[in-house]
Amino acid sequence: MATAPEEPRVTAYERLGGMDAIRRIVERFYDLMEGDAAYAELRAMHAGDLAPMRRSLTGFLTGWSGGPRDWFEANPGKCMVSMHSAFPIAADTAAQWAEAMQRAIADAELQDTEVAELLAERLDMIARAMGRMGEKAEA
Repeated sequence: MATAPEEPRVTAYERLGGMDAIRRIVERFYDLMEGDAAYAELRAMHAGDLAPMRRSLTGFLTGWSGGPRDWFEANPGKCMVSMHSAFPIAADTAAQWAEAMQRAIADAELQDTEVAELLAERLDMIARAMGRMGEKAEA
């Protein structure tokens, strides 16, 4: 008995709008971090030049959402949690990150609002978990 061919899987990356959408999210996120005083503590944790971070987060989110996995190939065995494990991240700083990312996603005018909401929710969970881990490390 012949099986029906599988439907091509549409990734979150594609549903959001591909590389252009990911870049809009990341650019808005770092623009908020640099320009909004509400994120001053978060900004202070980063190097003066955010260009490398902009590239890295773009690559990570691209692969993580189902697009090209270049970032993961260049950073085998790494994830955002492991990349930040050396930095004690306080819960309030994690909350700043999560809020700025939620704003960036909302402002990016993404193709699929359902996937955009899921992306914001998942990144919020990751950021806040890193904040809890940072607080435990300091205790």
